Amino acid sequence: MSLHIPVLLEAVLRALAPRPGGRFLDGTVGDGGHTEALLIACAPDGLVLALDRDPAALSRTLHRLGSLARRCLLRRGSFADLGAHLDAEGWGLLDGILLDLGISSPQLADPDRGFSFQSPGPLDMRLDPSGGRTAADLVNGLSEAALAEVLYRFGEERRSRRIARAIVAARPVTTTTALAEVVAGAVGRGGGRIHPATRTFQALRIAVNEELEALADALPQAVDRLAPGGRLAVISFHSLEDRTVKQFLRAASSDCVCPPDVPECRCQHRATLRLLTRRPIAPSPVEVEANPRSRSARLRVAERLPEPTVLVPGPERNVA
Repeated sequence: MSLHIPVLLEAVLRALAPRPGGRFLDGTVGDGGHTEALLIACAPDGLVLALDRDPAALSRTLHRLGSLARRCLLRRGSFADLGAHLDAEGWGLLDGILLDLGISSPQLADPDRGFSFQSPGPLDMRLDPSGGRTAADLVNGLSEAALAEVLYRFGEERRSRRIARAIVAARPVTTTTALAEVVAGAVGRGGGRIHPATRTFQALRIAVNEELEALADALPQAVDRLAPGGRLAVISFHSLEDRTVKQFLRAASSDCVCPPDVPECRCQHRATLRLLTRRPIAPSPVEVEANPRSRSARLRVAERLPEPTVLVPGPERNVA
């Protein structure tokens, strides 16, 4: 079986510029493609700490890496806790951090995980299958108004109220294909290439895994754990993620974050990052043709600035 090619691989390697002896963190190991490439690029003595909430992803990556696994620390957990993971390993500042926010192909292809409506499966959608609420809990437990809010907020679904009303009327809804049919019946199938349930599934997955909250927690930790000159690279797959990353990087690369109507700076904020991508990097047409799931990927990159020099006045002296 051929190994999956990770999204925007060459762009990620150019962005992080891995070198021998460097230390890197891959916050979402997935199929292990980015981790493998980083380990090869930072040979012979570079190290990678690779995290994932999904134990199956860690197992696949261990098998993929082979002898490279000697220089990789595979740990189960969320990038929302990356600082704690680094502390647990006794690691200090890093040369590069990658956050790939996408769902891996094996996760999408496994009907038992419930991420896709291509095959019937349970409404699960948990990245960590060991505990926590499932998509079925939300679909069958939330009020109509709360369910509509989830679909609108996390799926940007304009027909959220109509869909929520149909779901509540059809309860209990227990499988992926049943939910997709309910959504399609509520709003029509249309003539586009995107299934009408796509935004609903996105919204439920984000809500189940608290993905936007995890991203908001991870970004400031990533900046704090980068060495001067270290790089942060984030791959997002939908507008909510990309907007969060864009706004954070813009603020972190600015010397002032005061509101526009404030006549002079009062915030005393100082930039900690240098933005390297004014516009996000998108996959080439060749990559999209080879991997259609990469179509919506967007990469943003920033570099850690040195700490600003603070001049501390010493005692006054008389100079003869």
